[in-house]
Amino acid sequence: MTVRVLIVDDSKFFRGQISRLLENNKDVVIVGVASNGTEAINKTIELKPDVITMDIEMPVMNGIDATRKIMQRHPTPILIFSSLSTDGAQSTLDALDAGAIDYMPKKLSEISKHPEEVSNVLCQKIIDVAKQSRMLLKKDSVVLEGLLSRNRIKNTGRNISSVDRKTGKIQVVAIGTSTGGPVALQNILKELPANFSLPILLIQHMPGTFTPAFAKRLNDLCKIQVKQAETGDVLKAGVAYLAPGGKQMSVKGRPQSCVIEISDGPLDLNYKPSVDYTFSAIEKTFTSNVLAIILTGMGADGCVGATKLKKSGSIILAQNEKSCVVYGMPAAVVKAEIVDKVLDLQGISEEIVFYG
Repeated sequence: MTVRVLIVDDSKFFRGQISRLLENNKDVVIVGVASNGTEAINKTIELKPDVITMDIEMPVMNGIDATRKIMQRHPTPILIFSSLSTDGAQSTLDALDAGAIDYMPKKLSEISKHPEEVSNVLCQKIIDVAKQSRMLLKKDSVVLEGLLSRNRIKNTGRNISSVDRKTGKIQVVAIGTSTGGPVALQNILKELPANFSLPILLIQHMPGTFTPAFAKRLNDLCKIQVKQAETGDVLKAGVAYLAPGGKQMSVKGRPQSCVIEISDGPLDLNYKPSVDYTFSAIEKTFTSNVLAIILTGMGADGCVGATKLKKSGSIILAQNEKSCVVYGMPAAVVKAEIVDKVLDLQGISEEIVFYG
């Protein structure tokens, strides 16, 4: 599989850096470069790349506006290069809203001090994004356009097993996600009513500098309250608690007076925050009374924790492949045969509202 990449950045130095990193992989081919958003749109239409790497701050047209226009004219997976600073968080979230699939730090040393490792991480990210997009295109020629332009896809949920939908069974909702998660969470939580009667725990793979801005964005958009979780927060109905980036979120106490605990957690975990870590923690407190949901994301984080919850009698939902940006995390729980329902985002919202 050869992935054709268009590099967009106003810095000749940075374009050169990215080019050198990508040239190390025989499966990645650079088909062109652009120095501003307008040029990026024209070259996307002309060259039809598989993936675009996009800077945000550029002359003539910035990366956010360019991303939005590309999604309208020629939908293409876009990987944003962003500052992982607090200031960069808002711009990155805007780019994801505009249609970008994922982001990476523009300061490449934040990935690794070793150029070879940076190259491997970048190339693998690009290949994974392109592979997922091609799978979607093979299945349905209109899916990628609908996915990348954030159009709602008709509910095509299917039952894997029957679900005991007894009112009052569920005491807490927990949602884990990664790549594509910011937009997916936004779409789901916006559908919840102001009088939603359950607490919600959100675990999104995201840097610590991003989560405060993301929590604020969700809170501004949603009828329910959304906040970045803090140690000592008592779980309250109608409040969603976002795990801080770079930390682990657990709970302690009894279900009726459950308190959040934020910590560094075990050193051997690959993700901070980790879906597995939080799911495992809430299983100890809420056992069979959890509605656990796995959304779009690379990898398999959440499968171990969801398995524990399923064995205790909790309900597990997974996002369907068509509506995922990357089907890795939902695919893992589906493959493990622990999922009660596979649904699109609208269907997941409806299930959450039913229980709350």
